Amino acid sequence: MSNAPLLTIAYSTLAARAHHISLTGTAPDIEVLVCVQGGSPTGDGALARARIIPVPGTGVAKSRNASIDHARGRYLLFCDDDVAVNFPGVAQGIRHLQRTGHALALGQGLDPSGSLRKRYPRHVTPLTPFNSAKAATYEMLIDLSQVRAKGVRFDVRFGAGTDLHLGDEYIFIVDLLRAGLSGDAVPLIFGTHPRVSSGAQWGSPADSHARAVALNRVFGRWALLARMAFGLKNRAKFGGRRALIAFITDRSQPPAAEPIPWRPTVAPGATSEP
Repeated sequence: MSNAPLLTIAYSTLAARAHHISLTGTAPDIEVLVCVQGGSPTGDGALARARIIPVPGTGVAKSRNASIDHARGRYLLFCDDDVAVNFPGVAQGIRHLQRTGHALALGQGLDPSGSLRKRYPRHVTPLTPFNSAKAATYEMLIDLSQVRAKGVRFDVRFGAGTDLHLGDEYIFIVDLLRAGLSGDAVPLIFGTHPRVSSGAQWGSPADSHARAVALNRVFGRWALLARMAFGLKNRAKFGGRRALIAFITDRSQPPAAEPIPWRPTVAPGATSEP
């Protein structure tokens, strides 16, 4: 489509939280998509300027997949309803993808104080299954045409709103790489997010279990080695030797995958809507 926007910013939210979304800084070549679960959103202003996509069911990964299916832009930035997008940084991320031909740029996030939310690479770094486990969804900028062509989607068994509430971003990145696509971690700020997030959760057996199952999903027969390496590297966060051992010995697999719904072929820059 000649009039397709360059960028889609796709927010995933619940109907009760949709009013938190702020669209300050949008431009004509930016499409705003709001994928909503749990009913119809209420509010005006920002939402009135967005395209609303109702998403049935629960689990944020389903909303991320709806973003991939419905976005009209060439590039897609995933977003949460409590993220303030840094448009200059995202524009630099798009230029990086255009220059390299890669399918994913993994940027950086700030907390409200203006500090980096975690340790990030200081230089452009190729992504691998061994350095992308800390990715947050709002740090992910993708080339939609490449992702759609390979059929890469989020595993809806993982992520907020499911029993396995962690690991959806990591699995998506690894699946993208194993599909033959490439990506980089880039030292560019894509947005600001509150300090507390699901990826920072370490306090419960459910957190450890979700991480173990994500590693089992990614590494298969080599998962024990991955759990050992990850557990020992982060042993201080597990809250004791017993919890660490439980993580390392957790061989659980995710539940059976849901049937993949039929999807029409979507041309780059087009929409899957009739």
